[in-house]
Amino acid sequence: MKNLFVKIAAIGLLVLAPAIAQAAEGYSTANVNMRAGPSTRYPAVAVIPAGSSVEIRGCLSEVNWCDVEFYGGRGWVSGQYVQALYQQRRIYVGPQYYRPLGIPMIRFNVDNYWHRYYRNRDFYRERDRWSRGPDYYYRDRDNGDRDGRDRDRDNRDRDRDWRDRNRDRDWRDDNQGDNRQGDDRQRGDRQRDGRRWDDRRGDDRRPDRRDFDCRPGDPSCDE
Repeated sequence: MKNLFVKIAAIGLLVLAPAIAQAAEGYSTANVNMRAGPSTRYPAVAVIPAGSSVEIRGCLSEVNWCDVEFYGGRGWVSGQYVQALYQQRRIYVGPQYYRPLGIPMIRFNVDNYWHRYYRNRDFYRERDRWSRGPDYYYRDRDNGDRDGRDRDRDNRDRDRDWRDRNRDRDWRDDNQGDNRQGDDRQRGDRQRDGRRWDDRRGDDRRPDRRDFDCRPGDPSCDE
């Protein structure tokens, strides 16, 4: 009966072993950013000082990035900045050491990971864009900025065209006003010249015969 309990306990330990080996102790080799995802393009959430102890919760199989815990915070660090103790020596964490160190291989999902650890962060509002990956996020952001710059440039062009049209209209109005004033001056000058000419011509006009009393035999009365 005693042997039965021993066997059951041993089987229980074997079953629990994978669950227990969910983390490995590591050390940062430099002042390194802990990021919100497995890429240098994800937002930084903390800085891990060189030589600090971290708990390695899991690593990706396709790229050498690991999910680590540092002072209660969670984030991702490249394996080239994390060392672990293996066979009495420190080695950089890499895929070949995941199993010997008891580091599980995991996957990364923005929605699940960010919902668990970053709900109070500003970038959490843009998780839908980040969920497609950092390359897509920055491409969409750059396209949005370029569209905004294009709209601003179009608005500036419209404003410039509007100012040019107003300036041309003002210029035409000024020229028309000057022309009208010139025409008015010319008409006034012609009128004044005409009056002066009439005045001079009045001096030379022959007197009307009705202004004279014709006398019989006066030659001027016969004209």
